[in-house]
Amino acid sequence: MNDDTARWLNALNQQFYQTVGASFDATRGAPWPGWKRLVAHVPAASPLRVLDIGCGNGRFGAFLADTLPDRPIVYHGLDTDAGLLDSARAALSGRAHMSTRLEQRDIVFGALPDARYDVVALFGVMHHVPGRARRLDLMARMADCLAPGGLLAIACWRFGDYPRFTGRIQPFPPDIAADAEPGDALLDWRAGEQNSALRYCHHCDDDEIAGLVAASGLRLADAYRADGFSGAVNAYRLLTTDA
Repeated sequence: MNDDTARWLNALNQQFYQTVGASFDATRGAPWPGWKRLVAHVPAASPLRVLDIGCGNGRFGAFLADTLPDRPIVYHGLDTDAGLLDSARAALSGRAHMSTRLEQRDIVFGALPDARYDVVALFGVMHHVPGRARRLDLMARMADCLAPGGLLAIACWRFGDYPRFTGRIQPFPPDIAADAEPGDALLDWRAGEQNSALRYCHHCDDDEIAGLVAASGLRLADAYRADGFSGAVNAYRLLTTDA
């Protein structure tokens, strides 16, 4: 996928969240069930340094704070949408054992922080990264952010496995369709008057996820599916460094 197509799709997604951000925030406040399983893999570092890429309204940070109330946590959340970052700021305030830094940043074409973290999380984001080469590059960059003994946790949305999601696929504009890759799709939102809002999504199948794991250069600690109406809409991979 060339840069022009990737930038168009990335801009489409940024516009999508500006359009539906309030609805997204209102309907996505609960923690994902799949997060419970990863807690056993969280390093014992104190304070626990966390990078949440595509943090949205901060619910993973809130989950960690509630699940690990006796652990000091240094939380760094990144997202492209200012409105969702405002929601995250409100959700994460008043937690004495968590220090919070929230930053507006484009992780597709921008750099990741030049720092090391004990936990790096990417939930509900990989399907928005346009182009296989960029997804592989993101995995390598995230691995570079890990401290020794750290945990990299990703979840890939398997929307292509379910007719309720594939039925939302809309056609690409002709110039974009010519450069789209297998698994790429435009999905509508279907939320009241906002159902014309479109987002770019990519379905990562098992083979591609295996390639992402390999690109990280990390050790696979756990693999499972969880979440959503089926209990399996997200494919998790938990990856660790050597301590």
